[in-house]
Formats: sequence, C-alpha cells, structure tokens
Amino acid sequence: MTKLHATKDFWIGALRAEGPAFRAALEEQPLDAPVPTRPEWTVRELIGRLGAFYDWLGTHVTRGVTTAPEVTQPATEVPGGADPKAWWDERYAAALATLEGVEEDLPAWNPMPAPKKAAFWLRRAAHLTTLHRWDAQMTAGMAEPIEAKLAADGLAELLDTLLPSGRGVGPRDRFGMIHLVASDLQHEWFVRLRGEGLALLDTDTILDSDDHRARVLATGSASDLLLALHGRIGFDTLEISGERSLLDGLRIG
Repeated sequence: MTKLHATKDFWIGALRAEGPAFRAALEEQPLDAPVPTRPEWTVRELIGRLGAFYDWLGTHVTRGVTTAPEVTQPATEVPGGADPKAWWDERYAAALATLEGVEEDLPAWNPMPAPKKAAFWLRRAAHLTTLHRWDAQMTAGMAEPIEAKLAADGLAELLDTLLPSGRGVGPRDRFGMIHLVASDLQHEWFVRLRGEGLALLDTDTILDSDDHRARVLATGSASDLLLALHGRIGFDTLEISGERSLLDGLRIG
C-alpha cells in the first residue's frame, strides 16, 4: 500500500486554491438559493458556516495549548447587517494569513482522537473549504472534481479521524472488511467495520488472525470516493462488487 503524506505546504496550497474557487462560485447566486447537496442550507448559510469556522479557528489555533477553548464550536451564521460575501472575504484572508504563520507542531486542542497539534486544523481547514467549494459549485451547476491527492488525504482524514470520533451517520451494526481503491492514484484502503468500532488497516503489518478478505470492493476516482462517503454523491457513481450495504457504515454525511 503506497503511503500518502501531506504537509503544511500541501494544506496551505489547497486553501489558496479552494478558497478563491469557493468565492467564484458565489458570484451571481442569490443568497436564499438552496444548496442541492445540503438542502437544509441556503447559500447564505453555506457562507456563514465556512466564514464562522475561519473566524473561530483564527482565535484558537495560535493559543499554543491543548486545553479546550471557552467556545469549542464555531457559529454558523453571517452576523446581521454584514454583507455575506465581503464578510467571508475578510475571514478567509485572515484565516489563511494565520495558518500560513502557524507551525504544524504547535500544540493545539481538537475534539477528536488525533494528535493535539496545529496540523490537525491545517488539514481540517483545507478539507472543509474543499467540500464547501464543491457544494457552492453544485449550487451554481458547475462542480469540478477534487484534486486527486487532496481527495486521498481527505479520505485518510475521514477514515483515521472523523469516523473514529463518532461523526458517522451510517448504521453501527455492520461487520466486515471494506476495500476502497482510488483508480486515479493506484492507492487503496482496507477498513474493517466492527459494529460500533472501525479499524483502518495496513495489510503489510497485519498480525491478528481475523478474516482479511474484503466483503465489498468500491473503486472510483479519489474525488468520487470522498464525495460519496461525505454524502455528496451516491454510491452508484462507484464501481462496486460485493456487499454494497457495508459502505453505509463509512458514511459521514
């Protein structure tokens, strides 16, 4: 299994590209337009969620401590009276400048089973921006795939951090091995569902005696795999063989 390692420069590069792409997708869109991938949100709410995350992150990630801040959840709305797009522009620029100046190893709290370092937030900011860029582009009817290596790192985050933290929305009663293959990168992941638990496996180092045969194989571009597991597109976009229902156990949204 080929290892994929992302760095601060990688995540900052993604933010520099995905932020302006998100902003461009907002042009000529009414603020009350529904977001098709998140029908409970409007464009205004999409702007508010991402901008408020940037605002909160900028005050938290530089503290240099692993204790939780007083506010552990960012707001989700554009402040009353603010122009949403101009407000977002300011928050994005400030967050990007802050993250560019942060060292990956700076101590930083996060609520998940992950190292308490700023690298967690660099990665989270890159992938949240990317997914919401896709949401915004879908609203405008012009969604572009996620760059392959960025999507693969997003899949790694989903499997090694988001799902183990309890963010999954799928059933918790599934058991068996899932094999995911990113056809555009020749990269693969083996994930064992264990009811309430999940194990991301490196088959080169497996030592236990469980059955390692995959019960379902899902193949697609790294972008399609990531978008499907985040609930943005259906699993029918992928090439699937075996027990398709197991994939529901990996769904985030």
